[in-house]
Amino acid sequence: MLNRRPLGSTGVRVSVLGLGTVKFGRNAALHYRHPFELPSDARIAELLATAKGLGVNLLDTAPAYGSSESRLGEAIEDCRDDWVVCTKAGEEFDGTRSHYDFSEDHILRSVERSLARLRTDRIEVVLVHSDGRDVAEIEAAGAFRALARLRREGVVEAIGFSGKSATDGRSAITRSNVLMCTINATCTEEVPLAAEAAEAGVGVLVKKPFGQGRQVDLGKVAEIATLPGVTTIVVGTTSCEHLEAAAAALVPRLRGADAFDEL
Repeated sequence: MLNRRPLGSTGVRVSVLGLGTVKFGRNAALHYRHPFELPSDARIAELLATAKGLGVNLLDTAPAYGSSESRLGEAIEDCRDDWVVCTKAGEEFDGTRSHYDFSEDHILRSVERSLARLRTDRIEVVLVHSDGRDVAEIEAAGAFRALARLRREGVVEAIGFSGKSATDGRSAITRSNVLMCTINATCTEEVPLAAEAAEAGVGVLVKKPFGQGRQVDLGKVAEIATLPGVTTIVVGTTSCEHLEAAAAALVPRLRGADAFDEL
């Protein structure tokens, strides 16, 4: 079983490998190397069963991922306590393009809709889904204020930021419990940011470790899990085989005990 690491100082423990679910609900206006069909309900159930068998407990989704939240909510409704769910707010996708709204009212409504779609009364992690604009502007609009309110009310356990650059992420550290950073073989700008976040007690989730299918090197991806500050690598896939291969690649890099709990 994959080991679990503390997600910063949140008190939540997450598997070193997480499952990204954009492909559960959206296949338009993306930048993946190859086009793909959305999976059937049966394939999603099989993938989640495989993930659970490996010890994966982190699921990453977002309103901008089409029907991902709704399909995920239906799939895990009967085993909700087995999963740590991370979703986002601020970006909406209309089937053709994304729209962004970081106002306090919109963020509150967005999380309310996410709760309904996910069929749950709480969400472990909610991140601002940034479009790359200045973090101060996002804060002034009320996004972080809304998430902090939801955290106080117990609807959300941890809040944070999924950005476009190290500069954005660095600006968001003091406002966040969790950061989502882009790190892969050709994108290393945010490697120091992960270490800085960890020093501040902020958990770090890594997105796009395969460069959206352009850098399929399991060894290099596994190396990312050993970088200072990195908590979890989030892999977006609908293939059980790919998920199993990613998990297996972590074993030699993380020296056994750090990668897998004893069976």
